[in-house]
Amino acid sequence: MNPASDSSGSAILNALGSGLPMLLLQFLLEREMLRNGNPAAATVLGGALVALAIPLAALLATTGALLDILVWGVVAVLLQLLTVLIVSHLLRGMRAMIEDGQVAAAIPLVAAQLSIGLLNAAAMVPA
Repeated sequence: MNPASDSSGSAILNALGSGLPMLLLQFLLEREMLRNGNPAAATVLGGALVALAIPLAALLATTGALLDILVWGVVAVLLQLLTVLIVSHLLRGMRAMIEDGQVAAAIPLVAAQLSIGLLNAAAMVPA
């Protein structure tokens, strides 16, 4: 077995171990807000799903390699988590506004997520 593939496999598992629980928690929190009819939470969740689908769709269109899709899928998730952290830091109080159902607070986050998703997709597609 190739030692480089061992280290990349380990990196994937480490990234999944740290990023996936945060993503699942986010989805659970959004789900609860959706049940309560929160339009801002619905906007953020919809934006996150589209932002994750964009790079994965680009990969599916350009490669059939499962490892590529898995690695870049993990990268896409981590970049989306980083985007949420950065936007939350820049827009203090955004989380509370989204929890209160203020769609205006969700729009900059969704725009940032979609932008990162598009840039991520462009970086993944082979030249």
